[in-house]
Amino acid sequence: MTEVFATFFILMLMGMPVCFAIGIAGTVFFFSQPTLPSSIPVQLALTNTQSFVLLAIPLFMFAGNLLNESGITHRLMRLSSVLAGHLRAGLAQVNTVLACMMGGITGSAIADATMQARVLGPGMLERGYARGFAAGVIGFSSLIVTMIPPGIGLILYGSIGEVSIGRLFAGGLIPGLFMTVGMMATISITAKHKGYQPERPERVSFAEGFRTFLDCIWAFLFPILLIAGLRFGFFTPSEAGAFAVAYGIIIGVVVYRELTWKKFLKTLEETVTDIGMVMLLICMSGIFSYGLTWEQVPQQLAEFMLGISSTPWVILLIIIGFLIIAGMFMDSTVLILLLTAILIPVVKEVGIDLVHFGVIMVLTLTFGLLTPPVGVVTYIVCTIFECSISDLFKETWPLFLACVAVAIACVFIPELVTFIPDLIFGKQL
Repeated sequence: MTEVFATFFILMLMGMPVCFAIGIAGTVFFFSQPTLPSSIPVQLALTNTQSFVLLAIPLFMFAGNLLNESGITHRLMRLSSVLAGHLRAGLAQVNTVLACMMGGITGSAIADATMQARVLGPGMLERGYARGFAAGVIGFSSLIVTMIPPGIGLILYGSIGEVSIGRLFAGGLIPGLFMTVGMMATISITAKHKGYQPERPERVSFAEGFRTFLDCIWAFLFPILLIAGLRFGFFTPSEAGAFAVAYGIIIGVVVYRELTWKKFLKTLEETVTDIGMVMLLICMSGIFSYGLTWEQVPQQLAEFMLGISSTPWVILLIIIGFLIIAGMFMDSTVLILLLTAILIPVVKEVGIDLVHFGVIMVLTLTFGLLTPPVGVVTYIVCTIFECSISDLFKETWPLFLACVAVAIACVFIPELVTFIPDLIFGKQL
């Protein structure tokens, strides 16, 4: 496998798109194995997408885009202002609450960061927020989106690792809420130090808050209906994606009446582009993963790590450190596709719950969206706010520590992840 990894890194350094680098490097393995037919890479690229579970990915992407165009987004923004506008750095707090609520809509940290930077960014600058602070708040809060169902990373992990997607959705809820609370507390402390003021002088009345909540009730019902439907067997994960699409259309056309034919066509166009990118990665990762399995890389890695320690929390901390470093150089989606099959045998060997590990893995890999040199979200928010990466981290490094603290808390307190899945779906034997 040495020549495979060498080819991959050389192609990456040359600037080749990740999906092609993965596919070409994986194909090199077959040329080095004369006993394997050369037709296998083509077959793997096709068969890797022939999974009923993977249908959930394009359907949830389509549903997220539909819900964004249905009128839910600006209603959630209004509710966020009602809930958090009276706190210090009110607009930053509103952004964090909105990111938590948008998790059930977009499922994408990149989409969330782009949208919030465009919508809330100018207001933050008008209120005197430092550019690095505003960019960092939007960037780090976008990570919350990956934990609130239906996160695409959790779907990918569940389909590759054959882990219940319903349990993964439920398992991400508490870590997502903890990230929200941790970030809000950190923002409040920073705002007090820097003198940033609340968005509104006092809390709104209970009546106004309740009316605003009722107007947004359809957004809150979405993840609840998903998890309930999976729990009671009304639909499989793929069928849940189809339900999500139908839900988005009904809300946009019948309830809020904001989803026009023009918006629908725009949604289709955006979804096709998003799906093409993800599915091409899935196709190419199948070629690469075959060589890893053939050479028994997962088993060798398991033996190596168990040689260091057989204590579950030690293994998890080692893996978290590795994933944070790996996330600095590769996209989180790619790493989920490549590493899930490698790491699952390791955690199985030490008796770690696969739902527990999956949530930690996806959460840790999303840090890579903020860490250079590949941090996509960092580049997006820094470009929009016209600030340097060093300014972003100088102003908001406590937010990064808050995110890492949540991941470490999940390592040492597995119930933060497993409590809700066990409550809804029952304990696994």
